[in-house]
Amino acid sequence: MFEDENAQWGLVHALVLDGEGGARAIARTELNDLQLQAHESIWLHWDRSHPQTQSWLRDSSGLSDFSCDLLLEENTRPRLLSLPDNELLLFMRGVNLNPGAEPEDMVSLRIFGSAQRVISLRMRPLRATDELLGEFSQGEGPKNPAELILYLAQHLTLKVQDLIGDLSEIVDDEEDKIDADERYTPDHNSILQVRRRAAALRRFLAPQRDIFGQLTRTKLPWFSADDADYWNELNNSLTRYLEELELTRERVGLVLESEDRRLNVRMSRIMYRFGVLTGIFLPITFITGLLGINVGGVPFSNDPYGFAVTCSLMLIIGAGQWWFYRRLQWL
Repeated sequence: MFEDENAQWGLVHALVLDGEGGARAIARTELNDLQLQAHESIWLHWDRSHPQTQSWLRDSSGLSDFSCDLLLEENTRPRLLSLPDNELLLFMRGVNLNPGAEPEDMVSLRIFGSAQRVISLRMRPLRATDELLGEFSQGEGPKNPAELILYLAQHLTLKVQDLIGDLSEIVDDEEDKIDADERYTPDHNSILQVRRRAAALRRFLAPQRDIFGQLTRTKLPWFSADDADYWNELNNSLTRYLEELELTRERVGLVLESEDRRLNVRMSRIMYRFGVLTGIFLPITFITGLLGINVGGVPFSNDPYGFAVTCSLMLIIGAGQWWFYRRLQWL
């Protein structure tokens, strides 16, 4: 119920985690006087583009200037930074599922994490945070900041899986059509778009996989003992997705190579037939050109059967050439 009130401050969600999988929303005005119980923690999700977000982060968050500069910088890439007092900064990317957007134009999610507090910033809406709110409403959400960060990473990774599956289906469909019909011509724009999307996804997923690998080795006091297993599983999942992306790019290349090979074969056959036809008509054309010169002494020029004799001669030459080419297995 505080969403509209918080929106004017640039605060998208403000939730106090109860440590049991549930959470309660609070207003922006409650932040200054909020007292957390030992089992509670807070998640503040901000709109990075809002000016109130930037002023609160620098003046009231308690974060260092270094951390604020990194959280608010214009362009960033997936990375993990350890901070003093067992705190961390985590930068991740999620699939852009906003209407009219390209999915591979990934949305940046910047996270500050500590034992009782998570501050996250985004520029554009993320489906992962909305799903996390649904889990909180059912009492099945994360219980502490370590699980909250892990849940966010899991939801972001699942969206990647769906997109990669869609790209693979497009390539599967093109391969099936090529196998079923020799004359089928794949849509080059669609195929090249798949390759571009795969390359754009790989650009951000490769460093994000490395981050998950680092988190398996991160030992912070507020991380639970089995968190490393979940981060390792996410690392393995992204590794598999990267392999699928690489395979998809190779399959796109094979589809294009197959089309080029079939086109070259088709053109070779056409040129071969033209060559054979040219070979057949070349001596006939020579005869007609020779008899068509406007000088004296041209054979059959005054003979009433000259035309029939000439046509018969050309037919005989053509038939002889056809037989000769058949003997050579050129036809």
